Amino acid sequence: MEWYLKVVRDNYANFSGRARRQEYWMFTLINMLIILPLNIGSAALVESSSGLAGILSILVLIYSVVVFIPSLAVVVRRLHDVGKSGWFYFIVLIPLVGFIWILVLFCTEGDTGPNEYGPDPKGGNNEEINEIGKPLID
Repeated sequence: MEWYLKVVRDNYANFSGRARRQEYWMFTLINMLIILPLNIGSAALVESSSGLAGILSILVLIYSVVVFIPSLAVVVRRLHDVGKSGWFYFIVLIPLVGFIWILVLFCTEGDTGPNEYGPDPKGGNNEEINEIGKPLID
């Protein structure tokens, strides 16, 4: 839950920097654990023509709108961790191949040490590097 709160509370609209795999996947897991029961409950109540179904549907809509920006921000930061621009997310628009490619990137370990998007979020070797990836020596 701490990873979910870190994304939603501390990095609500932070599109810069890098996000570890654990941050991305824990946020995604908690988000799904929240939204799936809401959607299932809403769908079940629609069948019973209950007024509660409308309220639950509105809650699902509000939650989805509130979480949209942090979800997008964590995706962009995750792409930064593997050395890709946030615009690379549009690759998902390519049917099937795009989704698989993004899934592989989300599962890939991030760059070791700093990259052009910031320091290593794992706190590894954060000394400055030159354009060919070799550490700069003072």
